[in-house]
Amino acid sequence: MEQQVFKPTADDLALHENWRDCTRGHFASDARDQYNSVTGKLRLLQAILDAGWVERSEGAKLRCLGVTLGDAIAQKLQMEWIIVEDESGRDPALRFPGTTVIAYPLSMISKRVDRGEIIDVSDLFDGVCRHVLSMKRNPEYQRH
Repeated sequence: MEQQVFKPTADDLALHENWRDCTRGHFASDARDQYNSVTGKLRLLQAILDAGWVERSEGAKLRCLGVTLGDAIAQKLQMEWIIVEDESGRDPALRFPGTTVIAYPLSMISKRVDRGEIIDVSDLFDGVCRHVLSMKRNPEYQRH
């Protein structure tokens, strides 16, 4: 099956919002507006990882962290959430509008947790942003 790209359905959007709520819920109710900033998202992710609140066996919680990382990337780079479907299944991803540049943030944290890495969220975020921006500048990724 060739890769196909879709806009998220209402069900996809609801699921993503549930994942956000899982992460956002770590803020005290009077501090949840901190989730609105890139810095707030990144600090929250780092605090959750540093405290060891999510283990490698907790795939659902790791997806929650991944959507939060994706929200930070999308916010910083003005990317859009999409759904990519191929022979492996259906996955949320980010895309630069008007390009074929696609990133899969949901697994960026979980893969590192699986490998037992100590994650510096700011370094991960900065590295992903640099890589995605370099891809965006490459004419190969522009839609024709």
